[in-house]
Formats: sequence, structure tokens, C-alpha cells
Amino acid sequence: MRYLLISIILIFFLITACEKPLKVDKKIYEIATYDVVFRESLAGTYKKWNIGENSFGFSYKYKDRGRGPNYVEEITLNENNFIIEQSIKGVNYLKDSISEIFLSEGSTASWVNVRGENEGSFHGDELYFRYDGSPATYEVLGQLLLASNSKKVSLFPQGEVQLIEELTFALQDTIIANLCVIKGLDIKPCYLWMDENGQMMAKISGNLHVVRDDLKFLRLEMKEIQDSIENEYLFKTAKDLSHKFDKALIKNANVFTAEGALLLNKDVLIIGNTIKAITQTGKVAPSDADIVIDATGKTLMPGLFDSHTHNDKFRGALHIAGGITSVRDLANNKQLKSLSHQFHINEIIGPRIVTYCGIIDGSGPFANQRNVVDSLEEGLNEIQVYKDLGYQQIKLYSSIRPEWVEPMIKKAHSLGMRVCGHIPAFMTASQAISKGYNEIQHINMLLLNFLSDTIDTRTPLRFTMVAEHSADLDLKSDEYLNFVELLKSNRILVDPTVSIFEDKFVSKKGEPSPTYSKIIDRLPLINQRKYYSGGLPKAKGMEKRYKQSFDKMLEVVFDLYQKGVQIVPGTDGLPGFLFHRELELYAKAGIPAVELLKLATIKSAEITGVSELYGSIEVGKQADLILIDGNPIENISDIRKVEWTMKGGNIYYAKELYASMGIKHFK
Repeated sequence: MRYLLISIILIFFLITACEKPLKVDKKIYEIATYDVVFRESLAGTYKKWNIGENSFGFSYKYKDRGRGPNYVEEITLNENNFIIEQSIKGVNYLKDSISEIFLSEGSTASWVNVRGENEGSFHGDELYFRYDGSPATYEVLGQLLLASNSKKVSLFPQGEVQLIEELTFALQDTIIANLCVIKGLDIKPCYLWMDENGQMMAKISGNLHVVRDDLKFLRLEMKEIQDSIENEYLFKTAKDLSHKFDKALIKNANVFTAEGALLLNKDVLIIGNTIKAITQTGKVAPSDADIVIDATGKTLMPGLFDSHTHNDKFRGALHIAGGITSVRDLANNKQLKSLSHQFHINEIIGPRIVTYCGIIDGSGPFANQRNVVDSLEEGLNEIQVYKDLGYQQIKLYSSIRPEWVEPMIKKAHSLGMRVCGHIPAFMTASQAISKGYNEIQHINMLLLNFLSDTIDTRTPLRFTMVAEHSADLDLKSDEYLNFVELLKSNRILVDPTVSIFEDKFVSKKGEPSPTYSKIIDRLPLINQRKYYSGGLPKAKGMEKRYKQSFDKMLEVVFDLYQKGVQIVPGTDGLPGFLFHRELELYAKAGIPAVELLKLATIKSAEITGVSELYGSIEVGKQADLILIDGNPIENISDIRKVEWTMKGGNIYYAKELYASMGIKHFK
């Protein structure tokens, strides 16, 4: 690789205990400005400056379709570069107000954050890591790790992070940059670019890039290098955690069938990646297999299908650990098939992508930014581009002009492609269906149908209007019943993603979100903290109203199921864990667990056209399988207890996958 020719790799394990700590030149804090780039568009700024001896100020803001944070922050450091005072004020990504304070005095520290007030013993040698804020704390952490002989930093009041790799590069052959790879904060490693003086050059994370203004010409080179380092990390993970077999015998399992029954005490023989035999226990000799698994008292199921995902290379292992072997990708970049191939050949651990859906949005201040067009002609051309890439579906987004909808759908249908998506602003779901939509994403897009076609759903109004008014929807009204008949007669597929609305509508600031409460303590620090934010900002007295509107969502999901409208379980969020919650919420709505499991397996396979190979456990089908430590027919929450997932002739143990991401296993 090119970057290897210009880099000098410094492996931190070789650094001796007698090294001199990094000397941080804090004067560089005096004035610095960074670009915030989101999905390759300039979206905001990050600034820092000196406000006193060892005290610094920061501002951080960016915009994303009417959302985005805006923080003002102050930090004071001690002589060892640990934070001893910190204050953060502003609004978070969902525009909810935040105020966080950390203050130490003597051997005690007190703090106020989203979870309330607290205090503890503090000796100035641990790093308080804030809930919300600018990249400043990451920069302090990077400096501390680089200066540490052990390459570890203790967090306050608990936790530890580690610099697992420090790599040095000569960017454009002359500018020295250190790439720090940090584990312990997040499910995926954190990557931080630091200069020779220990100051942050850039922080690149997925689609969000923060890069110093004087170095922005290096951003794409840094991203290319970081992508390669990330890939090597994931390639190694796949090699270490994929357990290849030729023949596997699963003994004494309770096998879930496509009809929703359990076949008790069965042996299942797998050769390669094909199911070769299903017999009563004891009929197949264990000597016929190179791996034998005792599944006594456990449930063997087909791999699950998540019908609403947005995949990247870091999410794949989470899907597999959660028992999800197949997904529909409902908006991504045009390189998705390359990632899918990496999943398929197990270069990176991940599910098989069975549906490719190309997104198109109209230009404007709230555009999705993945694939934006300025005219109908451009939109029609993009449909052809997606078809030529082998995509089966087109997703229209909120900024598409209403007058473009019908001709774009006609173009897609003429190419044999389905059309789905958000309902464009200033349209209703009924109008979109009349123009030819085949499916609709998100339950809020259905409920907006009963409000007005004058709502600018490009903005967060698509959430707040539903939260404030949907509690009043009468499921016996002619308006509602006629709409359900429209869905049914047009065979509209509904993809509700109710779990993301539970988090937005029902969460309370400072308390674990009910959506994630069962798993929050298993997650790394940063992931835990996301789920205390309280979802959408809620005016005082509106909490009950938001909860009632969410309950109405569940009522609608159950009513659609009862009336024969096809629904599919999907998430649009944290892989694996959120899918489990989606099924739990459908069960809470009233759908029987056995029907949910069929929806999540064979019915999803039928909808996506892959049921000849996947979706049920039958001789001759591919062995996409999961073993559940329990019986999800009796208790749908047992779906969380995935022991292992089998895909493509490999077994992946959930405990190992989770450990690689800093997640505790369910046991």
C-alpha cells in the first residue's frame, strides 16, 4: 500500500519505561479553527482559544437536516494535563439544552451532568470524560495517552482507555502526523490525528470529520490512510474470530420451523454451508463432523433479517453477534456492493446484503447529502445509475419536490425497481401511494398522513408534530380505516422502525432509555452515555403526551398486522440490539411471538426474494443459523441470548465478537 512507503510505524509496545513524557505546548491552544465536514459537505466549525493560565475555551457546532449540536466549553488543566475544571453549555444533536460542570478541589471532585449531581474522591490523575461536548476532551485524552509510559489512561469516576497503536506518517512526504488508535471508549476504535507538538490535527469518524483549517488540504489523504488502518484492523478481527468448519453437527436442538413450530430434540448436520440432514438425536454419528455442538434445551433458528439498515464496515460484527445474517440496506453510498463483497467473502465480518436501495434527495438546506439532485432530469439519471449498479430499489427522501415523485416512480418501475422512502415534504402518505410508492419507511410517516400536507417534514417537525398530536388518532374513524384500506389494496409494505421512536418519545433525560435499558450496562462508556440524553426535547408537561403518541404507534402497528397490511421488522439504528428491541415492542403491541419470529425469518426472506436459500431450516438450504439460549416463542426477549451465529461455513461466537468491541456478553 502507498501509505506504507511513506510511513514510519511506531509500535507503542516497544516504547521503554524510561522514555520522556510528551511535553505539551499549551500555547498552541491560543487560536485554532477547524472545519467540521459531514458527508463531504462543510457543516460547521470547531474553535479553541486560550482564556487564562492552563484554561481554554472551545466552541463546536454543525448542522444536519435541522439537527446538530452547538456547544460552548471551558477547560482548565493541572500541571499533568488532566482536567480539573470543565463547563459545557448549549444544545445537543437533537437541539435539547445541555449544561455540564466538573469541578475539583483538593482531593474531591463534584460534577453535574445529564444524570444529576455527584461527587467523589479525585487526585488529579484520572480523566473526567463528559457526556456532550466538543472534541476537546478527545484531544486531552490523546495527549495523555501519548505521554503515558503504559499507554493507558484511567477515566473518572471509572473506566480505562488504551492507546493500542501509534502510527507516524509523512503526509505529502513532509508533514509529520501521528495517528492514535484508541480502545475503551466506543464499540469501535477511536482514531485521532496528532501533530508533533501533541495537538489535534483531525478527528475522523465515519461521515463526520473535524480537521484543522490550515491542514484541510490533507483531509482526504488522512482519511485514505485511516481507512486502510481500519480495514487492516477489521481484516484481523475477521481472521481471529471466524471459526471455519467443513462439517458441523448440532445435537439435540429444538428447531424452529417455517410454520412456527418447534421440532424437539433434533440433530442437524451441516456440510460446508449447506444443511444436509435433520434427524432425531443420535441418528448421525459425531465422528462424521469436525465440530459437534450440544444444543440441549436451546433453540436453533434461521438467521434473522433486519429490513432497515445502513451498513458500514464497523457495524457488520454487531449484526452477526445479534443473530442477524441478512439485511436490506435502505440508503448508502454507491460503493455498497464493495462492502457487501467483503462481507460475503468474510474479509470483514458482516451480514449478507440481500436488498440494495439507492437514495435520492432533492437539494436544499435539509438535504440528506448522500445523493442530492437539483432537477428532475438529474433524478431520473440517478435512477438509471442505480439500476446499472444492480440496485433493486429506490428510496426517495424528504427534500424531493412533490412534482418529481410521479415521473421518478414511473422511471423506476419501468426498470423493474421498487420505490420506497420518506414522504417528501408537503405531501401525504396517501398522495405518495397514489403516485406509485411500493413501501413506506417509519411509522411517523404514516401518522403524518392525518395531520397536514403543509408540514415541512424535511425538518424535525416530522418527529415533533407526530409526538404532539398522534395520541388523538381514532383507529375507528373513517379517515383512518380508509387509509388502511389504501395500504392494503395497494399492497404497501410498511417498515415501522418503532424502536427509534420509543427512544425519541419516551426517554427521559438522565435516565436510561427504555430502548436500551436492558443492555446499557454492557456497552462501552461513550455508547452508554448516548442513551441518557432523553431523546427529543420535551416541553414541561409534554412527557405524558409523547408517551401516549408512542403508545398509539404500537396500536397502529398491531392494527395493521391484524388487518393484513404487510409489515417488516427493521431498525435504522444500533445493529442487533435494536432489532431485538423492535421485536419486543411488536410483542408488546400484541403480535404473537411466533408470528414475529416468522416475520423476522421466512417472511422477510420471501419479501426479499431469497427464500429458496435462506429464512428457514430445511435440507438443501444454506446454513445461516443462530443458537438461542432459551425459547423466544415463550419469551420473545430470549432472542437477545444468541450464543453463536453460523454463516457461510463459519461459526461466530457472540461472546468473542462482543468482547472485541468492548461489550459484555449477556451472561
